[in-house]
Amino acid sequence: RMEGFGCYALPTGTEYRGSLWDGMFHGPGELLFPSGGGYRALWVRGVPTQGKLTFADGLEYEEEKWHYCDGYDRRFYTEICSGFKPPGIPQLTNLDPPKIIPEGCYDCGDGFYDPKTRVVVDYEHKFLRNADNDEHEWILRTCRKAWDITTEHKPKP
Repeated sequence: RMEGFGCYALPTGTEYRGSLWDGMFHGPGELLFPSGGGYRALWVRGVPTQGKLTFADGLEYEEEKWHYCDGYDRRFYTEICSGFKPPGIPQLTNLDPPKIIPEGCYDCGDGFYDPKTRVVVDYEHKFLRNADNDEHEWILRTCRKAWDITTEHKPKP
C-alpha cells in the first residue's frame, strides 16, 4: 500500500498531496479541487482534523468566525477585498465580469444548469452532474438565470 509523501488523483479531478500511511491519507496533506480551491488538514487514518477550507478566490472558511454572507452582510468576497463599485455599476456575482449564462439556463455557482435536461455543466460546458429533484428546486428558486433583467433606480421627479 502507498506510504510516505505522494500525490493521488481522484476520478473527479480532485488531487491529494501529502502524507500517506497504509494506503490512507495520514499526516499533513491537502486536497486540491479542480475549481481552484483546496482543503488543508492534518489527517488521521483517512479522517481530516484541524482542517482549513480555502475557496478558489482566496476566501478561507472558519467555522467559529464565519461572517461571510451571513444575512447581515451580503457583500461578495471581492467587494470585501476591493470595495464597492461606483453607483450605477452593479456587481451580480463574485466574478467580475460575471459569466454570460446560456439562454434558458441558470448559473448555479460551479457551472450552468439547464432545467430541461437537468444537467449541470462547468463554465467551459463540460459535464459535471445530473441534478436531483432537491438541487433542481433549489436552483430554480435561488440562482441567477439568463433572462434576469437588472432594474435601475429611477429617482422621483
